[in-house]
This record gives sequence, structure tokens and C-alpha cells, in this order.
Amino acid sequence: MLRVLTLSTLFPDATRPNFGVFVERQTLGLAARGDVELRVVAPIGVPPWPFDAVSHYRGFRSVPEREVWKGLDVRRPRFATISGTGGRFHVAALTRRLIPLLGEIRRDFAFDVIDAEFFFPDGPAAAALGAHFGVPVSIKARGADVHHWGHVRATAASVREAGLKADGLLAVSGAMKADMAAIGIPAERIRVHHTGVDLARFAPRERVAAKAAYGITGPLIVSLGALIPRKGHDLVIDAVAAIPGASLLIAGEGPERGALEARIAAGGLADRVRLLGSIPHDALPGLLAAADVMALASSSEGLANAWVEALACGTPIVITAAGGAAEVVTGPDFGRIVQRDPAAFADAIRALLDDPPVQADVRRGAERFTWDANSAALFDHLAGLAAHFL
Repeated sequence: MLRVLTLSTLFPDATRPNFGVFVERQTLGLAARGDVELRVVAPIGVPPWPFDAVSHYRGFRSVPEREVWKGLDVRRPRFATISGTGGRFHVAALTRRLIPLLGEIRRDFAFDVIDAEFFFPDGPAAAALGAHFGVPVSIKARGADVHHWGHVRATAASVREAGLKADGLLAVSGAMKADMAAIGIPAERIRVHHTGVDLARFAPRERVAAKAAYGITGPLIVSLGALIPRKGHDLVIDAVAAIPGASLLIAGEGPERGALEARIAAGGLADRVRLLGSIPHDALPGLLAAADVMALASSSEGLANAWVEALACGTPIVITAAGGAAEVVTGPDFGRIVQRDPAAFADAIRALLDDPPVQADVRRGAERFTWDANSAALFDHLAGLAAHFL
């Protein structure tokens, strides 16, 4: 029996049900194995009093420090984060908070391995915890945890050091592996570990009926992701503006909402472009299956779950060359990889609208990204670390 302690600051809770759902799904898959016992530590960073009372953090007060979440035993310790410091104190604060908690957990759950599911601040803290408790540590890189934290002055050294100290390393794509190597983490120590998709839930549907649920009858483009500059929703809005009769639905929430609303109004696009806000993950299959194209103009990614989920629904994608894009769009039926500008996106979207691929052919692009394969690979990786550590 392999006893796994999963550590992730990227994990859903009652106030953020869509936050890190891919980490949740991966963890559920691993925990479902008969040869695994698993517990989750999902820390929540909050500023010290009185700043923890501002609206952004106040909701966390209702989140219990321990609960059973979808059958998982989840601890949610708070650790101090100080704004304006560039994250330089996050690791120390998280490590201090977790040493006594993991000591308590270890009294009745002698975990064999720590599985850190985000590179910062989880990875450096996990490396310190592994040394403290004498267990191996795996750290997984997903995207911004390396693309941002691995490059800013305050945290870059700790990200690299964690990569050098970890017993095992995972990357969501080959491109992510290369990005890790570029900051000084040896590529030969990194294993590519692709995400999964629930092919039963994310599946093609009759598009006319699926569009009707959103009051749309013509061509539909969908974009998914937080409303932040990195996701490039403004570029997709401008692209759709150049395609008469096409509608755009954007699912996500974030600080760019006001700017995007202003862009939609200024372009006279209110009848064709809608911001749906954050929608439940369970609603995504219907939204993606309704779309003729899923477009996402990211400046950086690891390997976006939204790409694979769209393909599973039979919906081709138009994306930038960010991260593992070329590992997903491996044929013309799956979509297009284009320059990060509105004209390129508009041209690619038009091409797919004019000559749409067969939904079943698009879906084949997702069929190798299964949660069963994801769980099997993760178990093999973690079990190998535990065995070699003895």
C-alpha cells in the first residue's frame, strides 16, 4: 500500500469550486486505486490581521480547516502571505505552518511520499518537509508556477533549488519540461505527465440544441479561462468582431472583467459577445459541445485542460504556440496554432467555420489524454520514488 500525502495550494474549496479542479480530479483518480491511501493538505494563503478581513479573503473564514471533500480527507491550514513582497516570504511561512501539521498527520498516517502539485510555494516547502520527515518528494510544474515564479527575482532561486532537491519531478508537457530545464533544472530528471479528460462527460452533442441553451443560432466561439491579461480574451474579442454573425461566450472571472466589458461596449458587440462569469465545471461539457470553435490566445500555458476538454467534445481549437500546444494540435482536424494577434485568430476561426472537421475526428485528439493513464503514470512515478528511498 502506497501512502501519499498530496500537497497543493491549487485545490478547490466551497468558496472556489473551480479552483484547481484538474488537481482535484487527478487526486481523486489516484485515491481510487486499491493500492493507495491518500490524504490532502491544501493550504490557503491569507494576509495577517486586519487585512484578512477584506472581501477577497473574508470568505475563507467559512472554509473548515479539516473536512471530507468528495471522499478525500482534506486539511486546509492557513499560512501568512504579505502583499507587496513578491512572494519572497511565502515558502518560509508555509513551511513553518506545515511542519507541526504534518507531524500530527504522521502519527496515524505514515506517508511514504509527498506529492507537491504546484511548483510554488508548494515545491520549495515540500523539499524542506521531505528533508525534515525523511521521505521522498515529487514536485509537478503546471505553468505559471514556473513561468512566473521561476523568473521573478524574489522567488526564482527557491524554485530552481527545489527542482534540484526534489527526488522526482513532473511536467504537464514536453514544452514545460524544456522551460524547467531553461532555468537550470536538469531535463533528465523530469518526467512528462499529461493531464486527463473525462471522455464520458466531455463528448460531442448535437450542436443546434446545445447552442439553443445559450440562445444562439449562428456560429459560436467559446473561450475559457480567468479574466487576466495572460489569457488574451481581448484578442479573441477583437478576432470575433471581424467575423460577422459569429457569437463569442467567455467563461471565467477575474480582474480584467471591467476592461473587457468596456471593449465589448466600445466595439458595439454586446449582442454578440457575452461574459458568462465563472461557471461550474459540470456545465463546461455543454458549453464546449455547443461551440464550433474554442479559441484561447494565451501568452503562456503548460498544457491547458481546456484544450483537451474542447477536443473531447468534438470542438476544434485555435490557440497560440504557448506551452504544449504542439503536443495537442497534432493534426488539422484538431485545430490551428497561430500567432497571438486578432487577425491570425480571425483567419483561423473563419477557416474552421467554413470547412468544419467531423466531430468524431476532432475527438480523437483527446483520446490519449485519459485519467486512467494519468493515474497509472502518477502511481508508477510515486511508487518508484518510495521504493528507491528505502
